[in-house]
Amino acid sequence: MLSYFANPVRFQNLSKWMVPILGLAALGLILPAWIMGLFVVPVDYQQGEAFRIIYVHVPAVIVSSAVYGFLAAASFVSFVWRHSLADSAARAAAPIGAAFTFLGLLTGALWGKPMWGAYWVWDARLTSTLVMFFLFIGYITIRNTIRDENASARIGAIAAMAGAVNLPIIKFSVDWWSSLHQPASLMRAGGSGIDGSMLPPLLMAITGYLCLFGWLVLLSMLSELDERRARALIQRKSGRKASTASPQMEGNPDA
Repeated sequence: MLSYFANPVRFQNLSKWMVPILGLAALGLILPAWIMGLFVVPVDYQQGEAFRIIYVHVPAVIVSSAVYGFLAAASFVSFVWRHSLADSAARAAAPIGAAFTFLGLLTGALWGKPMWGAYWVWDARLTSTLVMFFLFIGYITIRNTIRDENASARIGAIAAMAGAVNLPIIKFSVDWWSSLHQPASLMRAGGSGIDGSMLPPLLMAITGYLCLFGWLVLLSMLSELDERRARALIQRKSGRKASTASPQMEGNPDA
C-alpha cells in the first residue's frame, strides 16, 4: 500500500481530493470546538475561566509531538530508502510542527501566569517542549542552509531521528520528575480524568488540529512537486536548445 502511493503521480491524484476533505474537516471541527469551549462548557471550579485556553493549548501540544514523530518517521524512510516523497513530507512537516509547538508554548505561558504566577518556569514538561521547538528550528535551518540537496536531506534526517529521543521525555516528564504540570488526564490508564462535559470539544479540537496538519502538509508537498516538475521542464527545454545549437556551431566555419 505504501509503495503504491509512494509513486508521485498516484500521490498527487490522491492528495488532490484529500486536500479539500481535510481542510473542511479541520474547519468543521476546530471552530465548533472553540465555540463550545469558550461559551458552552461550564467553568472549572478550581481554575475559573482561565481553564478555557485548554481547547487551544492542549491540542497544540499533543499535535506538535505527533508532528515530530511524523517528521522522525519520514526522515527514517528518507534516510534508509532515499525516497523523495518521504523527504518532501519531512521538509513540509517541520515548519508546521514548529508553529504548533510555538502555539503550545505561548498558550501555556498565558495559562501559567494566573495558575502559577509566572509566564515561564523551568518545569520538565515546559523545558522538553522548548527543546522540541529548537529541534524543529534546527531541522529547518539544516535544510535551508546546506546547498547540496542530498547532504541536506541526510544530515537533516539524522538530526530529526536523534531528536525523537525527546518525545518520551515530553510524555513522561510529569511522572519521572517533580513537575508543576498535573499528571496525564486525557490519555491514562483507567480512562480520561477530564469531566464528561469538557471532553467532547477537546477531542474535536485535537482531531481538527490533526486534520489541519494533514491539510497543510499535503498543500506544501503538492507545491514542491509542482516546483520540481517546472524545474525539470525548464532543464529539458534548456537541454534541447543546447543540443540543437551544437550542430549549427560545428557546421559554421566562423564559429
